[in-house]
Amino acid sequence: MSVLPIRIMGDPVLHSPAAPVAEITDEVRDLVRDMFETMDAAPGVGLAAPQVGVGLRIFTYSYEDDEGQPWRGVIVNPELWVRPLEPGSPDPDEESEGCLSFPGERFPLRRSDSALVTGIDLEGAPVRIEVDGWRARILQHEFDHLDGILYVDRLDDGDWKTVQKIARKRGWGRPGASWMPGIDNLED
Repeated sequence: MSVLPIRIMGDPVLHSPAAPVAEITDEVRDLVRDMFETMDAAPGVGLAAPQVGVGLRIFTYSYEDDEGQPWRGVIVNPELWVRPLEPGSPDPDEESEGCLSFPGERFPLRRSDSALVTGIDLEGAPVRIEVDGWRARILQHEFDHLDGILYVDRLDDGDWKTVQKIARKRGWGRPGASWMPGIDNLED
């Protein structure tokens, strides 16, 4: 297993829809093992294949609830259903999120309070996950990556301008930009 470089916001793979996985192969299983290692090293609560330069519809997730109970898995070829958003602005204390492809920053973003995701696991067995709260946020965030959408693409105009300034300052707007979890220091 190995930690993979995480693509930064200017990399084209992050802005293109990912392709369905046609068959669960040993290469797909190896990719998922490496994605878990990379997600854990980052550390993160989710990682989509495009974030490591692979344009396939796969994401991993890992989260501990308030009682310390683990929630961890992989979904291949996911489909997502969400409830309509509640009207209003996001609460910066309760609805902020970050992204390994725009590391070190967090911005408020309104997401649906609940989500249903279906797909398959690495054995080809059906997966159905219906969650709310932070787990729903994680699934929506990772699913967006599979459609070529970064969470910063969903921000309001004021935060979007801040994102652009940060990206220019750090040189993240160019194709091929990446960082290695556990190795690269992303602090200015």
